Amino acid sequence: MFFNGSRVILEWIRGHELTLWWMGTLSLAAFLATLILIPMLVVHIPSDYFLRKKRTLANFRRRYSVIRLIGIVVKNIFGIVFALAGLAMLILPGQGIITILIGVMMLNFPGKLTLERRIVQQPNVLRAINWIRAKANKPALQVPQRRSKGRKR
Repeated sequence: MFFNGSRVILEWIRGHELTLWWMGTLSLAAFLATLILIPMLVVHIPSDYFLRKKRTLANFRRRYSVIRLIGIVVKNIFGIVFALAGLAMLILPGQGIITILIGVMMLNFPGKLTLERRIVQQPNVLRAINWIRAKANKPALQVPQRRSKGRKR
């Protein structure tokens, strides 16, 4: 015999079968897409990306400002999508932290490089990324050494 709460839940599920089916299908599709996209993106990160001090395209900025603006908007939209998908993958199946890192790398905001480095310096994240890169015969990512907690800046 069901409790009253169980009956309510079963009735809700029966009333929303199509919605739940679509959510499950989209979740599976997103999971499969990340299994393909994330390794492709990780392999294309330059091995010294996290050692670079400053990233500039000054000449391109001056000549192609409209194209650059459109590119930044599109790149940031994809960055938000990847970051949100990565957050969802912390609960759902998928490569959550790596997907968040890819999303952050696509976004433009102050302090981005510091956040990227903090994420990639996590031993499990770096190990997973370098494992993917090794499978593709790419060199391991070079990351700055982590500062010890006792040292002052």
